[in-house]
Amino acid sequence: MEAVDNVFIAHNFDLIVTGISVAAAILLGSIVFFNKSKSVTNKAFFWFSIAALLWGISNYLNYQFSSPSVILWVLRFHLFISLLYSFSLFSLFYVFPKECVIFSRAFKYILSPIVIIVSLLTLTPLVFSRLIEVAPAGQVSNPERNFGIVIFAILATFLVFGGLFIIFRKFILTKGLERAQVVYLLVGAFITFSLHISFNLVLPVFFGRLDFIPFGSIFSFPLLSLTAYAIIRHRLLDVKVVATEIVVFLLVAATLFQLVVADTVSARILNFGVFCLVLAFSILLIRSVRKEVQQRERLEVVTKELQTVNKKLTELDHLKSEFLNFASHQVKAPMNIVKGYATLISDGTSGPVSDVVKETAEKIRAAADRLIALVNNLLDLGKIEEGKMDFNFEEIDVVKLVSEMVEEYAILGKEKHLEVLFESFIPSFKLQADQQKLRQVVQNVIDNALKYTKEGFVKTELYEEGDALIVKISDSGRGMSKDLRDKLFGRFVRDEKTKREIQGTGLGLYIAKSIVEAHHGSIWAESEGEGKGSQFYIKIATY
Repeated sequence: MEAVDNVFIAHNFDLIVTGISVAAAILLGSIVFFNKSKSVTNKAFFWFSIAALLWGISNYLNYQFSSPSVILWVLRFHLFISLLYSFSLFSLFYVFPKECVIFSRAFKYILSPIVIIVSLLTLTPLVFSRLIEVAPAGQVSNPERNFGIVIFAILATFLVFGGLFIIFRKFILTKGLERAQVVYLLVGAFITFSLHISFNLVLPVFFGRLDFIPFGSIFSFPLLSLTAYAIIRHRLLDVKVVATEIVVFLLVAATLFQLVVADTVSARILNFGVFCLVLAFSILLIRSVRKEVQQRERLEVVTKELQTVNKKLTELDHLKSEFLNFASHQVKAPMNIVKGYATLISDGTSGPVSDVVKETAEKIRAAADRLIALVNNLLDLGKIEEGKMDFNFEEIDVVKLVSEMVEEYAILGKEKHLEVLFESFIPSFKLQADQQKLRQVVQNVIDNALKYTKEGFVKTELYEEGDALIVKISDSGRGMSKDLRDKLFGRFVRDEKTKREIQGTGLGLYIAKSIVEAHHGSIWAESEGEGKGSQFYIKIATY
């Protein structure tokens, strides 16, 4: 049985070669096309691969029939495909290796119509009128040639040698990557046409050897493979893609082998269907893998770009922080001096002055206070962003600290005709904290409450919740919308409706939040809406 199979395979070796060549052509064409389907070079290569596989099939069919009429039509069809093969080769050489090409008028309106007309001519008796001799099975029959064969030969020769002239000219004119790609194409063309001339022309015509004509389909493989490599060589090196292509090719070859060794018509039909399904699946699989690899490559490029941008942004942010620190220190020192002199004038220490001068000095001192507060906020912002905010943790009584602060603000409340209230549900609450920083937080919230409350009260309450202390500061002021409440603790966030009326930097609550979180606590705000007051909560736990 094994000997019979070996004889069967030997007799069908030409079919195996043709099948492998056809499968390789469609796989290579699909791989290149799906690699960049919009590229004109990739499109031209795909159509060349289709023409190559059709040429291989027609070459195989040349010697498979015994009916004279069928043989005659198969020979005509082979010339038809041969001309399309030559034209697709010329087109590939014409556009290679560009992604976008504007075809000349001569190509579109002269050459293309001529190719179409002569191709149709090859299917008529004007090329092959009849069969002179029907060859034995496995050999090519001899047809009677008409004047049309001369037109075919001239056009086919022009397309092949014209294409070679174009690609050789590109080799001379191009440089770098394009020239390297052209070299691969030239080598592939040289090998392919050397094989065609040697085995399809020299040996049959001068030595009477027809043995190699059935294997003509495989002669296109060097040009196909090297051109495909030239187009996408930088991507073919991806291990995953290479592995997929190898597995797919072996799978297609295995199904083709099953088709060849099938010994019944039904088995061949079944195996042919399986072969077509496997071929289609293989193309889709390679396309999917290539798409995945391309997405990964694009992601890597985007990631590198983002890393570069992020590095630049980090450097700019660092420079900004350094500039803010430098500028703030340069402003703070002279403003303290201005504030000092304004205080000396307003309180009369520097000598008696008129009430107008005192009032002016008081305004100067208040403006200096505001500017110093802004500078301090900017300095704190820089420290927070750089992670350099210093904390001096010690045991403090928060109830005592807050009650003293409320007493200080009671004087300011009286000036605005507001009730400044304090209520603590616990006598004391001690924890480890930075007293100055915690004072800054409470001071910021109470100060805001007084700013945004025109009438009514500002009330501070302290109570325990589990092992944490809650400082609640409520007022009967403007309140806030939900949109404002959600972004209130961001940098430079202020109520657009009160920006011009009430001065501020929009940094106080952002800094307060950072300080509270450094104490492992939390701060948040609540309000039923605009005009309904606000409640701020500061929660600090013992740890």
